[in-house]
Amino acid sequence: MSQHYGTLTAPLVGVAMKEMVRRAINEIRRQRFIFEAQAKFGYGGECNDLVTSADREAQRIYLKMLRECFPEFGVIAEEDELRLECGSGRQLYFTLDPLDGTKAFGRRQSTGVGTMISLVEDGQVLAAYVGDVMTQEIYGYRPESDKVHRISEYSTGETMVVAERPLSGGVLLSRDAPWKFSWGVDRFARDHFKDIDIEGGSIGISFARLWKQEVAALLMGPSYETPWDSSPVIGICRQLDFVFLCVEDGKFREIDLRPPTRVERREGDLLVVHRQHLPTLQGWMQA
Repeated sequence: MSQHYGTLTAPLVGVAMKEMVRRAINEIRRQRFIFEAQAKFGYGGECNDLVTSADREAQRIYLKMLRECFPEFGVIAEEDELRLECGSGRQLYFTLDPLDGTKAFGRRQSTGVGTMISLVEDGQVLAAYVGDVMTQEIYGYRPESDKVHRISEYSTGETMVVAERPLSGGVLLSRDAPWKFSWGVDRFARDHFKDIDIEGGSIGISFARLWKQEVAALLMGPSYETPWDSSPVIGICRQLDFVFLCVEDGKFREIDLRPPTRVERREGDLLVVHRQHLPTLQGWMQA
């Protein structure tokens, strides 16, 4: 039986979240060549990050709709370190990354710019949507659904299905340069993959390449886990049965990565693959 979320049922929550993402995409695209930018402090305490007028306007769009549709739900958002407490009996809150990949946006890149929202309760991501600003595609799922959809800029949707494909010979996508890792990523990639792509920008758009199987695996070095960056990708990965593996001395151990409620430093490397590939990895470790 479908639960109610404020004044909306589960299907309508999905409609509202997708509409927020769509409006945010339109605003960010509108500002591509007219935005204003200023430096800001990153999570490590250095003034090496960026915030733009597009970030703030996209967040304003999200907040307006959230206050209209879900006035009693909590919000955790990146810009201005916004945190609104939940006023309902259930501890439901939205996470917002209004512009994921701000540096890529600031460089006027044609890729790597996204926008993300998720709905979380008791450490579970109930719904999540990731929007690709440049392609205008949206990836995500609504509450109480076991399907993830890929929606085109023409509002044509398809259910995402992960096909059976070999891990060996695919492309490894790395969020960091190989020499920054504490183990032989170059050799690991050379022995088992066709190529290695190094990609920054929006983490949500990087993960979308994995969900679509454009790449076979995704590798991340130590980083900061945040509610707005981590929650949407964790949620969609769980829905599609991708797993997070801790990398220690070239060995892989599955971990139950949960959406954080605050900014947390994550040490160690993570490899993300589909569950179908765990036996292959086990065989590589034993070789």
